[in-house]
Amino acid sequence: MKRDPSFIFRIFLMIGDACAIIFSFAFAYFFRTHIDHRPYYFDSGLREFTFTIFLLIPLWWVILSFLGLYNKSIFLAHSKLPEFLRLVAASVIGIMAIITFDFFYQSGLFPVRIIALAAAILCLFSMKIVRGILRFIRLRVVVLRKKGLLNVVIIGNSKNTESLLEYFESFPEDGYRVVGVVANNKYIPAKFRKRKYSSVKDALKKTKADVIFQTDDRESEYVYRQSLKYHLLYFYVPSKSNLLSHFGSLELIGDTPAIMVKTTPLSRSSARFIKRVGDIFFGLLIFIVTLIPCIIVWLIIKLSDPRHSAFYSEYRLSRFNRKVKIYKFRSMKSEYSGLSPEQAFIKMGRPELIKKYRKNGDCLDDDPRITKIGSFIRRTSIDELPQIINVLKGDIALVGPRALVPGELRNYGDRSLLLSIKSGLTGLAQVSGRRDISFEERRALDIYYVQNWSILLDLQIIFRTVGAVLMHRGAK
Repeated sequence: MKRDPSFIFRIFLMIGDACAIIFSFAFAYFFRTHIDHRPYYFDSGLREFTFTIFLLIPLWWVILSFLGLYNKSIFLAHSKLPEFLRLVAASVIGIMAIITFDFFYQSGLFPVRIIALAAAILCLFSMKIVRGILRFIRLRVVVLRKKGLLNVVIIGNSKNTESLLEYFESFPEDGYRVVGVVANNKYIPAKFRKRKYSSVKDALKKTKADVIFQTDDRESEYVYRQSLKYHLLYFYVPSKSNLLSHFGSLELIGDTPAIMVKTTPLSRSSARFIKRVGDIFFGLLIFIVTLIPCIIVWLIIKLSDPRHSAFYSEYRLSRFNRKVKIYKFRSMKSEYSGLSPEQAFIKMGRPELIKKYRKNGDCLDDDPRITKIGSFIRRTSIDELPQIINVLKGDIALVGPRALVPGELRNYGDRSLLLSIKSGLTGLAQVSGRRDISFEERRALDIYYVQNWSILLDLQIIFRTVGAVLMHRGAK
């Protein structure tokens, strides 16, 4: 899905929770040391105490996230009791975690246990108040100003079509707005018929849809493929008779069960956020470690050919078909830089190499276009290091499918699936053989990664990339 307005609300919610927790601990500490006149025996000041709690905020975010307190269903105005019970659990677990930390590290954080008890109670109510305020603000923005709504197209001849239309009209605070319906008039109340379209294709072309809800089985494969093509979130609303025969992420839209068919685990904004944090962390680490070698390589390339740039850039495709400029160290002779292989081989008067190049998987053992230093940095993958800048900018991810040249799209039958997430500096295909495996195998591995992403898989690929680079496996 191209946009997720609830992601901004999640960020404010995390900031609000952090402020509530810090306030709760600081107030509990201040009360015990300045208002309660009973003697106490510890020297830590309010500033040091508050700073320690600030450093432990990520631990609270993990606990709150684990308990589902950043899930979309928690944001809804009519979902109050489950949230309160989860906040109770989060407050208790959070305090226990901090007390455990204090016990093992002997930090003296809670020499007076009443501070922990008071902070737990204050955390519960302050987070509840903060969430209530944020939900109220969101409700005013969504309902009164119609901001931050996801555009929905409902497809299908079913009573569920009518139910969803009425529900989205009655509860805009859930974040949905119907912009199109593809169904028979029998299933569309009169007040919604102005939004009727004759076909799925027509509806998606004329509306800026974000989400598809399909309420019948007709042409479900075609509709799902259209959701991939336009990078939309896809929900299938099953009938009661076959509800239990489907697997997926089940959500209740009012009283209507809907199964979200995930193109990739990275459809969730929380997953994309975690992946982005990892990209920044590992990207900065790699940037710092490789800075000196990169400067040396830049100097060598520049001194060997002072008239031309040491860097080479070209446009590749990343998430949602977005063109990004990818940076590399220049490994080709300047007269062939920027030319396609066909153009370069013709220019040098060796057109017979074109067929050999393509037949060999787009590479040659002794490519005459490559400089001596270029051959070395390609073999060691040093030529790819400038792409760390692309990773830090957010153009691409550290791990992902191979970034495609626009002209290569015709070779990819599942290109919409591949372009549903950011391309990567490294990926499953690269660590599984890189140039030593066929085009079809590389494509299959990229698709597998898209559909089966996980944090653990990313970490495995990162460590395997280090091994592949050190051992020069698959490098040409």
